[in-house]
Amino acid sequence: MAVVASAPGKVLMTGGYLVLERPNAGIVLSTNARFYAIVKPLYEELKPESWAWAWTDLKLTSPQMERETMYKMSLTHLKLECVSSSASRNPFVEYAVQYAVAAAYATFDKIKQDTLQKLLLQGLDITILGCNEFYSYRDQIEGSGLPLTPESLASLPPFSSITLNAEESTGRNSKPEVAKTGLGSSAAMTTAVVAALLHYLGVVNLSSISGQLEENKDARELDIVHVIAQTAHCIAQGKVGSGFDVSSAVYGSQRYVRFSPEVLSSAQGGIVVEDAISGVLKANWNHERTKFSLPPLMTLLLGEPGSGGSSTPSMVGAVKKWQKSDPTNALETWSKLSEANSTLEMHLNTLRNLAEKNSDVYTSVINSCSNLTPEKWIEGAGEPNEVEVVRALLGARDAMLGIRCNMRKMGEAAGIPIEPESQTRLLDTTMKMEGVLLAGVPGAGGFDAVFAVTLGASSNNVIKTWSSLNVLALLVREDPRGVSLENNDPRTTEITSSVSSIQIV
Repeated sequence: MAVVASAPGKVLMTGGYLVLERPNAGIVLSTNARFYAIVKPLYEELKPESWAWAWTDLKLTSPQMERETMYKMSLTHLKLECVSSSASRNPFVEYAVQYAVAAAYATFDKIKQDTLQKLLLQGLDITILGCNEFYSYRDQIEGSGLPLTPESLASLPPFSSITLNAEESTGRNSKPEVAKTGLGSSAAMTTAVVAALLHYLGVVNLSSISGQLEENKDARELDIVHVIAQTAHCIAQGKVGSGFDVSSAVYGSQRYVRFSPEVLSSAQGGIVVEDAISGVLKANWNHERTKFSLPPLMTLLLGEPGSGGSSTPSMVGAVKKWQKSDPTNALETWSKLSEANSTLEMHLNTLRNLAEKNSDVYTSVINSCSNLTPEKWIEGAGEPNEVEVVRALLGARDAMLGIRCNMRKMGEAAGIPIEPESQTRLLDTTMKMEGVLLAGVPGAGGFDAVFAVTLGASSNNVIKTWSSLNVLALLVREDPRGVSLENNDPRTTEITSSVSSIQIV
């Protein structure tokens, strides 16, 4: 029986760079772009002599990359050996498999371990699929003579073949990069594989988990997924990052404060895999997450400018270097940025509370503002309750402008394009449009996709304007759900319809 799990991509709306250090918070929105992992036995029946086998087989298939890789996995040391000639390896999936199996051995008693051994001897057949929104298809759309519109994106078949940036890939060791949109594909993929495997092996039961968890609900099953996915992702990328991308892939949209890097110390010393995973499962994971989502009648939009994207690790390295070389100015900019982030979060929480307290007034104001440029919003507010909503909207805008200003200062000081001039022009134009609340560069910034938050039905005007500016509006929206167990292989269902059926007027 196949197990299918999915995990969402993310947009870090606030907290870029700051979220790397506790106790700074970041607001991260999960999206309707999801990665899927399908796990099933490789062999239907066990051969009589299999009880003596010390190795089992693993097949990893990535249809979008047209790749199939075979491995042998040691049932003693849980090491993976690639046996496919000239195969491109995927360290994120390899560590996800290794650590998920290790978690099963670390948590099961002897009887369950015997059952686990038999299940593993049937081999593992793993297929990974990412929604089109994780990848850039500008070249295909333009090459086909189609306009740069969401309709053109929606016309692509689900899980289309992925474009490789292979222009310079002539050397033997070169690894052509995939053209991405910056939604955190590696974190979503790792989380989906870990969740599917842990459920398949019986470590967790994700059947009862659907949608975003309430804060006080027992999250033990997802906590195990989080620990294993976070560990696998950090070790695969060779550094302990902030972890907001994996956290949102597991739990959904949230306000996030990172864990202390020390919780991963047991996985970094080259000790026995099972002992390492037993250590991280027992560690004090002190990350903080608070349920968060955009207020009602607000839409998240992402636009791909077509500049080729940016390398987040190199940009983070430049900022850290600047912090060390100019600590006084760095601390001042850091403090102002942190204050602006907190102010934006406060105003968004206020708007959500106002929507709950007086839904009719809130709805009326949002719909009115969606047809007006921001400087005219206050003119349409007559009653005190209406003024309260507009002031919160304008406060959120001012906070976003403050975030952008300090992000630019940080980029200039560190010598990196956190908000490049081309992005600044695009964002300024966007924020002056009718019904646009916010616009910015998510996460570490650079040349990845920009985001906007629009009010009411104003998103269609933004999409049309972006298209005229050669910016491709993506089919990405906020979806606060985290990891989910799916009923079917997404290729045989309309599971992607939530993305492709978005109506564009």
